[in-house]
Amino acid sequence: MKYVLNSAIALALSTGVAFAAAHAMAPSVEAADQDVSNGVVSADKIVAGANGWMVVHRTEDGMKPGPVVGYAPLRKGENVDVAAILQEDVKSGDMLMLMVHAEDGGMQMGGFEYTLGAKEDGPIKVDDKLVMAVVTAK
Repeated sequence: MKYVLNSAIALALSTGVAFAAAHAMAPSVEAADQDVSNGVVSADKIVAGANGWMVVHRTEDGMKPGPVVGYAPLRKGENVDVAAILQEDVKSGDMLMLMVHAEDGGMQMGGFEYTLGAKEDGPIKVDDKLVMAVVTAK
């Protein structure tokens, strides 16, 4: 009886740990409003299911991704303090969407090839939702 009880407890604990680990590694973006006057925007933490890109899109109140204004590479797993150099001026009050994109479908591995609406290196979705966070430039 003691063996069965210990086995049941071990199974419950390992299942709980596996569940927590799976959810902790779900693709996500964590970022806050920030000063971008230095020409850089960053995410505090990004979890990616595969190697890919943090892509910075302009956006507005409608929360639709607009033109790409920067990008940075991501490794599979947890990425901390991911910084992208902005490729055009961003003013205080502008909204930026920091989005996880895949590294696939293009002609060049390791080169960012996405253009708005293209399939190459396109955005990933979880449960049919984009993996992203919106920040406001200060």
